[in-house]
Amino acid sequence: MATDPRRLAFLLAVHRAGGVLAAADLLHVTPSAVSQQIARLEAEEGIAVLDRGPRGVTLTPAGRVLAEAGERIEAELLEARQAIAGLGEGVSGTVVLGAFQTGIRAVVAPMLLDLAEQYPAVEVDVREHEPAEAIRMLRAGDLDVILLERDADMDSPAPRGVHDVPLLDEPWCVVVPAGLPMPERLDDLATLQWVGAEADTASDRALRRLARTLGTTVSQRHRFFDFDTALALVAANQGVAMLPALALQGGDVPEGVEVARLAGLGTRRIVARHRATRHEPGPAVRAVVDAMVEVTRDLELA
Repeated sequence: MATDPRRLAFLLAVHRAGGVLAAADLLHVTPSAVSQQIARLEAEEGIAVLDRGPRGVTLTPAGRVLAEAGERIEAELLEARQAIAGLGEGVSGTVVLGAFQTGIRAVVAPMLLDLAEQYPAVEVDVREHEPAEAIRMLRAGDLDVILLERDADMDSPAPRGVHDVPLLDEPWCVVVPAGLPMPERLDDLATLQWVGAEADTASDRALRRLARTLGTTVSQRHRFFDFDTALALVAANQGVAMLPALALQGGDVPEGVEVARLAGLGTRRIVARHRATRHEPGPAVRAVVDAMVEVTRDLELA
């Protein structure tokens, strides 16, 4: 009787985890299911694959041979999946992507051109959403991939069930009304009037971190979410603002605004988040994320 390679996966899990109970946790099945598959493997092969003792189980010499075969099969299947994913014509589907303004402009839009050439059967549906809304929609299944912003110095791990892929770390800058003396070091920022960002945005978290660094409470007025709004308020002499470098690309700084780049301001991190389950991400989502990684790798920040 031919060996059923599906049973080798159970033997391989026991080998890697060090026991039946741990293998069951690894495979997300019951210990009974693992034991049944091992018993069937031994019946089919006519040999014992596990030495069962009071201190647990170990693989017999024959069991190690079969486990090594399972590892080779696993490696070849992984290589085959990667090869299939690399065939543009073999990857298809619609990926719904939620992102914020600067992420769409600097990362998503340039990515679409490259993706269309490499994966013509993958369609990307781009939606502009605030990060908090995008997180809820990803969890609900309404979005497949989202872009999020983080103050990199206050970053936190992704919650269970999702995976974050870092795309870009960009420096924070301070935008200043043209009539104001240009700050030359962090201490110069302590007494300035600030245009405030919406609560819990990356700009807000970065400004709160700066205030702690300076040992003071910064004075704020107004509230912005869109960076163009912040630039307009700074141009109107309403205060200074903390903005990421991407918001200042391509001649977007209006007349009457100057940019201060100071050591110690930290960085904003942009990440791509997707669901991470037994079946996700699929090949189309992987293709989109990989394309964004490629775009940001070559991105030059002024």
